[in-house]
Amino acid sequence: MRILYIGGTGEISFECVHESIRLGHDVTVFNRGNRNVGLPEQVHVIVGDVEDAAAYGRLATERFDVVCQFRLFTPDAMRRDVELFTGHCGQYLFISSASAYAKPVRNLPITEATPLHNPYWAYSRAKAAMEQILKAQSALQYTIVRPSHTYRAKMPTALGGEVSRLLRDKPVVVHGDGESLWTVTHARDFARPFARLLGAPAALGEAFHITSDRQWSWNEIFEAIAAALGVTSPRLVHVASDTLIHYKPEWEGPLLGDKSPSVRFDNNKVKSVVGAFECPIDLWRGMRMVAEEFPPRADAFDPAADALYDRIIDEQTGFAPTLA
Repeated sequence: MRILYIGGTGEISFECVHESIRLGHDVTVFNRGNRNVGLPEQVHVIVGDVEDAAAYGRLATERFDVVCQFRLFTPDAMRRDVELFTGHCGQYLFISSASAYAKPVRNLPITEATPLHNPYWAYSRAKAAMEQILKAQSALQYTIVRPSHTYRAKMPTALGGEVSRLLRDKPVVVHGDGESLWTVTHARDFARPFARLLGAPAALGEAFHITSDRQWSWNEIFEAIAAALGVTSPRLVHVASDTLIHYKPEWEGPLLGDKSPSVRFDNNKVKSVVGAFECPIDLWRGMRMVAEEFPPRADAFDPAADALYDRIIDEQTGFAPTLA
């Protein structure tokens, strides 16, 4: 098949491109050309920006069997894509988000029948609105994929900046008691079932999430990150999510709208289309892979955010975070 990836070098899409090549497809990527190192040599590259109407519009002069859209975040952009690709591809595959599922989480496991309703995060509501635009039309054949926390080059943290703090032997803020369960999936594991949805007749008009079948507590996640970094005694400071949001209201979406509640996903629907699959890259191996392939830097941090963490830890525990 002839497949277009809009993006193709991101945290998820890079491995999907590689898997598509392994399956023998003719793959083209459309992106700005800034981070294409490591793409398979067989990949065709069209350099352009999704915000450049002329460059983006020229994609409609091509004919692709599948268009994989990884770079869409607003309903207006979805309406543009529906108009642009109708009649020019056999399957339009939209990357949505599992964070769009209803919050608070009341029933587990989460299935594709779980309602899309996230009052905490505008990002998730926008993804749900884009899905609705697709579902309300019939001219463009579509498939929706909802990844949860999928990683390749970045260690999966909740707030940002935690990896640098571990490397600098500073305490790390963990939301809640750290025992809520979270699902993290390496992009290589995600890519295998994803690539088998491309061109699958049973995938048309359907939505799927693709995740690991395993869950880990946030304490375990940070223990695995620390071990991969060679940090033997990580200091985890637990602070209630509501308290953290008091310090920074922008954390409401990522926390209450995504990472605070325990989650477990039922992957039976996608397996019914692509066949059974495993996600062999577990948490501990995955963190070692990130540390080895994309070594994080201790000096890569936002000073203002780092100071906020120090303040939170000081005020919530009473000890000075600068002390050994």
